[in-house]
Formats: sequence, structure tokens, C-alpha cells
Amino acid sequence: MTVAPEEPRCPFCYYAIEQPRELPQRKVVEFPIGACGHCGAVFAYDVTGHNMGAAFIEALLFACNEDDYLAFSLSHGEDYTDAIVGNYDIYTHTVAPEKAYNDRYVRGVLIFVKLFGQFQEATGGKVKEKLKYTTPIAKTKLRSEKFSKEKVRQLVSDNNMTDLLSLAEKDSRVINELQRMLYTPDEHQRWRIIDLLGEVSKRVAERRPDLISKLIINLLQNAAAPGASAWGAIEAIGTIISTNPGLLGEFTRPLLSFVAQENLRREVTWAIGKIASADPHLARLAFSGLTAFLDSPDHVLRGYAAWALGSIGFNDVIGKLKNLESDKNKLTIWREGDLQEVTVGQLAKEAVQKIKR
Repeated sequence: MTVAPEEPRCPFCYYAIEQPRELPQRKVVEFPIGACGHCGAVFAYDVTGHNMGAAFIEALLFACNEDDYLAFSLSHGEDYTDAIVGNYDIYTHTVAPEKAYNDRYVRGVLIFVKLFGQFQEATGGKVKEKLKYTTPIAKTKLRSEKFSKEKVRQLVSDNNMTDLLSLAEKDSRVINELQRMLYTPDEHQRWRIIDLLGEVSKRVAERRPDLISKLIINLLQNAAAPGASAWGAIEAIGTIISTNPGLLGEFTRPLLSFVAQENLRREVTWAIGKIASADPHLARLAFSGLTAFLDSPDHVLRGYAAWALGSIGFNDVIGKLKNLESDKNKLTIWREGDLQEVTVGQLAKEAVQKIKR
């Protein structure tokens, strides 16, 4: 006798629950969220079943209205309880009787957190309000009969932004092809692709932010691979974040972690400057590191740091920037759609003027 899948229910009150939904802001580690409409328990969805610890933290934080001080001061059993519902299939919104069902594996897990008493009363209303702005999980891939790798490359070659953006809205493979095109020894062409990835990501994120989150994560993984060349990945991440910092700003922190890799400091510094030009607040965590780079023996890094610090806008660095105004070392920097030859001193002067405005 075959056991049929069941409707997912809250493990605390046994009322049926709705499908988990995606939060509007994109993060590196992100789990769709939901809440029981009857008892208010919050749940997070882990598609693999291998990240339940992280999913639990996300559910707990969401239940506490993102108040991490409150979340990590609560005691299990006294202030909240938790539960797990396994074998959850997001596509059918059912709980399968076994991990292998209908010739496929069902690995999804729902992690539930239920606050008690005063804690749920304090945060429950805010949690409900936030859930109003979540969106259904997009299950379909974007596909168009008009797509081909050759067509994408021709549109890029022709600089036909209108048709490229239109095709990207209909087929997510455009993003994949542009990412592959980063691997070119032609520096000018690589920068053009970085700009195009930014424009395409901005348009696609309006409808499918999940696709752009996955793109950034792939780029981060490529840059982090041992022995791998970043091939524009870091600069592309900075450009993509800069096109929609409100949606994608959470990716700035993992990007900043690459500052620790000496061979990637130029790339990270440029990316920080690009983000700072759109949202200085996101880049402020990098201020101390960038200030130290002004003393670097690498004149390209000094120039990039000066450029980035001008967009961050802290007065504290003006003295050090002025000391660089006589630095005649030349470098090229990509801005305003072209590779421009400048001196470190020129970038330092521009930064000082920008900060003083």
C-alpha cells in the first residue's frame, strides 16, 4: 500500500501552513521564511537538509524581528521551543512519506521556532508585517526560444543593450553566458562585460532577485577557489551590488573578506569604490583597510584606495590623501565606461575635492 504525501502542518498547533516565501533583501545564506497563521510559529526552509543549524538561526532571528541580542539571550524550553518537519517538497507543498518518493529524493526540511508568552507578544505583530513583503519562491527557469550563445555574443559585440536586456528578462542563460565571457585576456572587453553584467542584473533583479543572488554567490565561489584566477569576478560583484544596493547590499560583507588575500586587493578595492559610489554607508567597514592601502608600495592599490575613499567621504583621511597629491605614478582605472590613464596624485586630488563637497 502506497502512503500518500500529506499536507504540511505546524508541529505545535497542527494547523495547515502556507508555502515558505522569499525575503525581499538578498543574503549569502538565505532561507525562505513563513509563519503559522494560527499560533504564530516561524519556520525556515532548508532545501538541502544539510544547513539546518543556519536555518534555525534564521528562523529564530526572524521570530525575534531580527533583534540578535534578544534572539541569543533566549533560553530553549523556557522562552521558546523548536521542531523539525522533514521530507518537505517545496514544489508540491507536501510532506513525502519517505526521502525517496516517486523516483526522486525529497530532502527539504522546515525548521520551526515558536516563542513563548511576552516574547511572541512583543515581536509577533512585526513579524506578520514583514511577511506581507515576502514573495513566492520562483520555481520556473527563464527560457526563450530566441536564446543562443552566439546571439548573446553578437549583441555584446554590437553593443545592443536594448535587445540584450530584453533577452535577459526572458532567458536566464544570458547571465550565465555573460559570466563565461569574463574569461577573456582582453582587459577592455572584460570590463565591458562587467558593466553589462551590472546592467543586466539590475533589470533581472526587478523580477527574479533569486537569479542575481545565485550569480553573486557563484562569482564569490569562483574568486575563493584555491589557485583560481578571479577573472573579473570581484569587480563584477561590486558592480552588480552598486546597481541595487538596497536589495543586494548584504553581499558587501563577504566581498570585503577578500581583502585578506594580497593577490586580490586591487580588485576588492576597486569593487568597494564602485559600491561606495552608489551607497557610501555599505563601504564604511572598509575605511580602515583602504586608509592603510594609501601607504602601499603598489601604486595601483594606492590609486584605487584613494578613489574609493573619495566616495566613502570621511574627513579623517584628507591629510593622507593630500600627501599623495604629488604622486606621479600612472595607472589605468575603469570608470565612466572606459579605461582611463591617470596618476595616483590625480585620484587623490579628486578624492579630497569629493570629500569636501
